[in-house]
Amino acid sequence: MDSRRRFICSCLGAMAGCSLFPSLAPAKLIDILPPADPADGKTFRVVCFHDVRDNLRAEFNTNNMLDPYAVDTGTLTSIFSWLQANAYHPITFNAVVASRHGGQPLPPRAVLLTFDDGFKSHHDKVLPLLKQFNYPAVMGIVTSWIDTPMDSGIRLSDTIVVPRNTYMSWDEVRDVARSGLVELACHTHDLHHGAVANPQGNELPAATSHLYLKDQQRYETDAEFESRVRGDLSKCMNQVKAQTGASIRSMVWPYGAQNMAVRTVSSRLGMPTQFTLESGPNTSDIPLDRLRRILATYDIDVGGLERSMREPAENRGEINPVERVVVVSLDDVYDPSPDMQEKKLGELIERIYRLQPSSVYLQAFSDPSRSGFAQAVYFPNRHLPLRSDLFSRAAWQLNTRANVAVYAWMPVLAFAVPGNLNGRVEFVTAAQGSALPPGASAVRRLSPFDPAVRAFVHDMYEDLGKYAAFTGLLFGEDAMLTDFEDAGQHARQTLASWNLPHDIDQIRANPDLAKRWGTQKTRYLLDLTKELQRIVLDSQNSDEVLTVRTIFPDVVVDPDAGQRYAQDYPAFIHAYDFVGVLAMPSRQGISSVDGWLDKIGQHVRDMPDGPRRTVFLLEATDSRSGDSVPTSRLTDQMRHLRESGMVSYGYYPDNYAHDLPNVLALRDVMSMRSRLDPTAINALLKGQVNGGAH
Repeated sequence: MDSRRRFICSCLGAMAGCSLFPSLAPAKLIDILPPADPADGKTFRVVCFHDVRDNLRAEFNTNNMLDPYAVDTGTLTSIFSWLQANAYHPITFNAVVASRHGGQPLPPRAVLLTFDDGFKSHHDKVLPLLKQFNYPAVMGIVTSWIDTPMDSGIRLSDTIVVPRNTYMSWDEVRDVARSGLVELACHTHDLHHGAVANPQGNELPAATSHLYLKDQQRYETDAEFESRVRGDLSKCMNQVKAQTGASIRSMVWPYGAQNMAVRTVSSRLGMPTQFTLESGPNTSDIPLDRLRRILATYDIDVGGLERSMREPAENRGEINPVERVVVVSLDDVYDPSPDMQEKKLGELIERIYRLQPSSVYLQAFSDPSRSGFAQAVYFPNRHLPLRSDLFSRAAWQLNTRANVAVYAWMPVLAFAVPGNLNGRVEFVTAAQGSALPPGASAVRRLSPFDPAVRAFVHDMYEDLGKYAAFTGLLFGEDAMLTDFEDAGQHARQTLASWNLPHDIDQIRANPDLAKRWGTQKTRYLLDLTKELQRIVLDSQNSDEVLTVRTIFPDVVVDPDAGQRYAQDYPAFIHAYDFVGVLAMPSRQGISSVDGWLDKIGQHVRDMPDGPRRTVFLLEATDSRSGDSVPTSRLTDQMRHLRESGMVSYGYYPDNYAHDLPNVLALRDVMSMRSRLDPTAINALLKGQVNGGAH
């Protein structure tokens, strides 16, 4: 089933020439389905449908505007029959709420049916089926669309206008409300669209984005943003009450996009139950304001539905995710000329589209010397210079046009000190006799033990999350402390809370104390990154922000080496979605690369869940000479990893301007493309009609 991210991309991206379209190819076969949900009286699934049409595939052959989220009437009937035959129990909205407040437990295989947007087919086709099967449902309506006069079209965007009879009239809404089977929900009054959310004009979900006010050359304030959303949701609720007499109790977020601010607005208005499009089951620990849903698409069948009924929550529903990564520096895209910068961005997007990886780790800070030190950033913020408001634009374009997940690569400690904190914050201090462990850089880092530093770093991540939409976070390699660090004032004060001596030399002289010190520092940095993840998550239009934590290879192959970096491979595997091994031989002084990769790979295989969560980050530039690593060598390393069972890998840095590494040579080992472009859809369908695709 499609993810929420792809749904946003296809809906908003289609209005701006997005190349993304779900595959018409058969779903990939899997040997074993994930386990069924527990029959615990609390767990349930929610399925999300949109338009329902007769002869849907025939319509694809004749209609230039394709809707991949419509389902065929016959398919929906089959799904209802399958639910009935396989002992699924469609439940009411009231049953969900009651089960969460000490009421009657839910039946086994409980499923809640939802229908979004208020399509006319929900009255003409869905309601009769609900009556036939006696199935309850929730229908989310967009009241501005229902308000549209019958002799006018409904404008979905600047370029798309659909006939008025695409959606229900108020008479039809009243009819479904009186059926006794349908709970009406708010799907906003007029926020089901994209809105300009950066200076370059990208449209992001209007309900969750701080709008860019071009005439005033600024973004909405937090107060303006929340007021706009509150006013819209209130109008939707009031319209439904006035027209039908029904009181709205739940919120269905457009595109599944929501964040803490808008969830709070909805709850305070009397809609504490809210629906997203995140994957996975609604277990008892999932709050009512973040209910997950399965997104049905045109090619859904009962086999696909059964798989989705067991889809896990982690990694956005992917059971065995494979990462193919390109690490990109925005310093290579930046240009003082907006036109030239846009041209460079277009070239980068074209390259990534051709290469077809799964993810881009996109540097959100400016670091022309590639030291890992953030002197300026590429997003609006309260503290550091804004080199260019570029990250939001680049992340959205890469996501919607190159069809990749985008992780924001950020330092954790290696930030320049803003003027208002100059002389008021502490840097990491090394004890006498210190030496860097293999592969580590000498980048200057702020002390994580200084409360003022933590507040500053929190602000930076909060601003990043507020002004851009992306998939996840890559925490840079600066999130480390050697076995001589930190010897500063705030770090020494922390030692007392850990029941350790203030004297670093005394700690280092005692193996037990040194081990405990290393373990505490490792946990301290890990907890800091989890705080930063939560801060970003509060602002993102998703219920999930994936995380990648870089790790030095010595820590993977030798657990005792972790004390020299304040890193722990097993702990990282447990805490993060992915662990990025800095498999860069020139930095480690390695000459026999295949043997070295094999050694790392063996330790990865020995770690439970290691192969699934570990990404090998290979070097595309020799750190000693500055020369580009030959593409043939890089592809050989990737093939070697793949043959040994290490399927997640990528490279750093990408030199798109000089096609290094070479796209054509690299694509075979990097490509993750499993979808068709829109131009291929009709050809495939016609081929199926004429005897099948070849």
